[in-house]
Amino acid sequence: MPSPGRSPSEANRRDAVESSNPRHRVKAQELLSEILERESTLASQQKTTLANSTPSLNKPADAGSDSTNTQQSLVQQQGTFGSDEKKKDQSIRLGKSFRIGLSGPPGVGKSTFIEAFGMYLVSKGHRVSVLAVDPSSARTGGSILGDKTRMTELSRHDMAYVRPSPSRGTLAAGYDICLVETVGVGQSETMVADIVDMFVLLVPPAGGDELQGMKKGIMELSDLVIVNKSDGALVDSARYAQIEYTSALKFVKAITSYWKARVIRVSSMGGPEAGVGLAWDTMKEYFDIMESSGELQKKRGHQRKIWMWRQVSSELMDLLHEDTQVRKMANELEAKVLRNEVMSGAAAHQIVEKFMKGMSSS
Repeated sequence: MPSPGRSPSEANRRDAVESSNPRHRVKAQELLSEILERESTLASQQKTTLANSTPSLNKPADAGSDSTNTQQSLVQQQGTFGSDEKKKDQSIRLGKSFRIGLSGPPGVGKSTFIEAFGMYLVSKGHRVSVLAVDPSSARTGGSILGDKTRMTELSRHDMAYVRPSPSRGTLAAGYDICLVETVGVGQSETMVADIVDMFVLLVPPAGGDELQGMKKGIMELSDLVIVNKSDGALVDSARYAQIEYTSALKFVKAITSYWKARVIRVSSMGGPEAGVGLAWDTMKEYFDIMESSGELQKKRGHQRKIWMWRQVSSELMDLLHEDTQVRKMANELEAKVLRNEVMSGAAAHQIVEKFMKGMSSS
């Protein structure tokens, strides 16, 4: 039961914090309070902007007119700015987030695309965060893949946040668009796909051997394939690559019946008219379809379940390492496993058995 003065959604968010690990509960509550306060401030600023840009909101409603309804409708659309162009993006605003995973082989131009794409989004009033990490090293905090020197404009923008260095526990709350950049085409992409709403694969303007070298798994994860660098002498190659990837996707089973993966061409250097605008329109269409159909909520629920068990594994490992007796036995068994004196499975069983006995006696 939510307490007086708290909305159900706010109560749920606070209850989720209160039920977390006691060691982190106080810090988590402090962070959540700061986030909620920031959101409230942002909402007020956006409503003020809306009122200033809409004269009718500052005038008293005439009897029998529908001005009051219009005012209520507009104010409820938090984050909707004055221009018609910005109103088109009102469905992804404060209180909603859109997490987009971006992957691709080295040299495909991810940083250049993110710089252009991010600047396009902030120009439409969005708050954009960029997390350039390697999720395959979750316990150590990951490694940085992109840096501010390659996103000079975006990293300096007040409406954007570019993660500058690996730091375990770094948050990017309060941003409605979160771009998660990862490297190459490997196991880390699966982990990224488990934390984002949409997975986007960037590929170079070439086909043939490059397409053959692309793992089938990465194609199966992709909701959108972007052929980058579609400009200058590479335009024809980009068209050819688009055809090849479109054909390849016909043999890949769709992740959901509501969306079929697409292939588009983009020139990150050419501005919105060169494909960056089309990329966002396609992503937004995906978001709207998935949200209205309920698939987005189902996907996020499934992701929460996956990360619950990953958290269980992580916390159990922490407890194992904190137990001095178990750690001593583990060091001895590690040495025996290296010398091939004990099978790895048998050693693991002994460590778990020792840990469980310690838990029972405590």
